[in-house]
Amino acid sequence: MDNFIFSLYATLPVFCVILLGWLFRKWNIVNEKFATDLNKLTFNVLFALLLFRDIAQSDLRQQFNPKFMAFCLLVTVGCFAGIWIIAELTIKEPSEIGTFVMCSFRGSAAVLGVAFVENIYGNSGMVPLMIICSVPLYNIFSVILLTFRGKVPIDKGRDGIKKAIRNVLTNPLIIGIVAGIPFAVFHVQFPVLIEKPLNTLCSMATPLALLMVGAGFETKEAMGKMKLSAISSLIKLVIQPVIFMPLAILMGFRGSELIAILIMVGAPTTVSCYIMSMAMNGDETLSSSVVVLTTLFSAITITGAIFILKSCALI
Repeated sequence: MDNFIFSLYATLPVFCVILLGWLFRKWNIVNEKFATDLNKLTFNVLFALLLFRDIAQSDLRQQFNPKFMAFCLLVTVGCFAGIWIIAELTIKEPSEIGTFVMCSFRGSAAVLGVAFVENIYGNSGMVPLMIICSVPLYNIFSVILLTFRGKVPIDKGRDGIKKAIRNVLTNPLIIGIVAGIPFAVFHVQFPVLIEKPLNTLCSMATPLALLMVGAGFETKEAMGKMKLSAISSLIKLVIQPVIFMPLAILMGFRGSELIAILIMVGAPTTVSCYIMSMAMNGDETLSSSVVVLTTLFSAITITGAIFILKSCALI
């Protein structure tokens, strides 16, 4: 029961902020221009700073675990490749493929991961190491997807590859992650004069992004994409955990390792999927629908998974 209540506290407030964003748009408190400008700030600055801070504050030396790192890397690549292949074979509209794949494999690893593990074990456990292994790939793969499978088609030849590489190298989220790694490796401590403003800016990123998801949620358009949104949500919350959690158990992972893996494969779709869809010509309607659905139902799926793991004495 405690796990269920905690899951509700972790997910329902997120859903409530999304609902507020939708109401603000309906009440004309937020208009389209404001949402577009806010998206630029969130994508180019706030989320980049958030990822930089989270990576920089990780203790990589103490948590170094090659087996766990290899598992996280391979699962991330496998999910991305498998879902993309399936999407190419089954989705008729090319502009929907990139967003569908991104929303299906990219979860809210940093936000929910640390919260769940700290609630159970009192520290962040293996989550920072999982973030190091998965989040950079999340962003690189998302840039590639939206470059080749966004609303604006590009040449798939040499020029397209050059554009994809350029998008990866100039993506603010990837820059934030790479910039944070040396700080984590060498345990660099920020002075108070830098740390406090940095934390203030980082604390703005997720709430503003959630408000934007709600403000950009168009009920009629979302209903037209509900089937695709439901399939993406099912992949994110159910199919991936069913496939990879037993595999993780067979490989001997236990405790905070299993919780970190559960968050990696079964957390709700991260709000940054909507941010990237808006910024890189993705399908923002589809992404907002998946974020809303996965956020709403993750309280049930994650709680159920934690209950099963505890009942089997695996965590």
